[in-house]
Amino acid sequence: MRWETQALDTEVYEALPGLQRIPGLVRSVTTPEFAGVTFHEVAARSVLNKVPATSEVPFRWTVNPYRGCTHACTYCLAGDTPILMADGRAKRLDQLRAGDRIYGTRRQGARRRYVPTEVVAHWQTIKPAYRIELADGTRLVASGDHRFLTNRGWKHVTGSGPGGRRRPHLTVRSQMSGIGKDAFGRVQQIDGAAVASHPTLRVVSVEPLGRAVPMHDITTGTGDFIANGVVSHNCFARGSHEWLELDPGQGFDTEIVVKVNAPDVLAREVARRSWSREHVALGTNTDPYQRAEGRYRLMPGIIKALAGSGTPFSILTKGPLLKRDIPLLVDAASTVDIGMAVSIAILDEELHRSMEPGTPSPRARLDLVRAIREAGFDCSVLLAPVLPWLTDSAEQLETTVAALAEAGASRVAMIPLHLRPGTRPWFMQWLRRERPDLVSRYEWLYKRGAYVPPEYKSALKSRIEPILERHGVNQSWRTHRDAGHTDGGGGVRDGDAAAPPTWNEQLSLI
Repeated sequence: MRWETQALDTEVYEALPGLQRIPGLVRSVTTPEFAGVTFHEVAARSVLNKVPATSEVPFRWTVNPYRGCTHACTYCLAGDTPILMADGRAKRLDQLRAGDRIYGTRRQGARRRYVPTEVVAHWQTIKPAYRIELADGTRLVASGDHRFLTNRGWKHVTGSGPGGRRRPHLTVRSQMSGIGKDAFGRVQQIDGAAVASHPTLRVVSVEPLGRAVPMHDITTGTGDFIANGVVSHNCFARGSHEWLELDPGQGFDTEIVVKVNAPDVLAREVARRSWSREHVALGTNTDPYQRAEGRYRLMPGIIKALAGSGTPFSILTKGPLLKRDIPLLVDAASTVDIGMAVSIAILDEELHRSMEPGTPSPRARLDLVRAIREAGFDCSVLLAPVLPWLTDSAEQLETTVAALAEAGASRVAMIPLHLRPGTRPWFMQWLRRERPDLVSRYEWLYKRGAYVPPEYKSALKSRIEPILERHGVNQSWRTHRDAGHTDGGGGVRDGDAAAPPTWNEQLSLI
């Protein structure tokens, strides 16, 4: 991204329906650097948020300058693609809305069958387009990353993946699965019918259009839908946001609310006589160093406001953009206590690409840990979530913790995967697609609810504790000045600052 040098010469659009009622809405803008993303700039009245007294988290105040997160969507189809509704009619993809009933598929026993499902989310982007033509005359326009079900499994439109990697893709020998375009408009009931491939759905050509076009995608309850008569995969980006402890609300990655006056408002709030300089947590809801921060540069002013008032604070992020502000954080640490933590869920590059598309790579996050340590800060790492049978073996934990320790992690906190009601469908869709052999195990492990049973948690704890001990990363949190730095004369005594939160407890907020 080239946010650092981009001028504020974006187009101004009217707010979307309903957004006019957002208090303080100044304007809604788009930018060529983020196709399909709209930034809704608001003038906030307050940015210092008090945590409800009933909450169990160990801090009382938070600051979140952004609502939503700028991670990329992976798939997409042209907006005029007809989608099979649950009543047998067809509706354009760009006209679908969350809550609409459509057809998807689900594996039942040895066969995949058609079942009604629901649209969970819908959004738009702009991507290079490809035209796919089938033997029966069906034409589809999709991005190169989109996938369709064939007689040989799911296939991308093109074979070139991120970084030049090759992947399963459509060829002129591919035979798609579905009901065919001629069934649209006359299908009355296909509930439970087996999904099949047909010679009439054979691919005859895949051609680049040579230009980027507006495209749409949806997330559904089954993880797929019927597009122009063929079974099409939906996007998993939103699901990964949620189970990786990001807000999963509709429009999360395409409708970003930016509190453009956050630094000035915060400076006024912490300058009040009534402000008691309690610890403030940053990164409890959305990442303060998401890519949009490169454009809006809100964090430098927030850091200066907190440090200038003698307010201790902590930052939780997965964004390498934090490196930009390390000199400023070093200066701030001469007057206030600062806690730093980096979130790393997966170190395996292939698994990361599958589960966390659009987020900073494991290597980039390890480099961020190193940069924080080289600046003289302690840096905790949240190894969360740990994925049963995917990242939880003794060998995997040993390799992961060793890498974190080598990068300089001061402390590693481990949390097993939570499958809350809004998270479970997306994760289980991914599991059925990528690791069907684990589906029954997960259904058993989470049969009682969102959390792993005490027996699993105890076994995982006993497995990882010796590893943390061996690598010296099980120590308690230390702030920057605890690590040997002296007070820079800001008038804040060590005893005045609240201790940074225990990150195991902080995650219970998400």
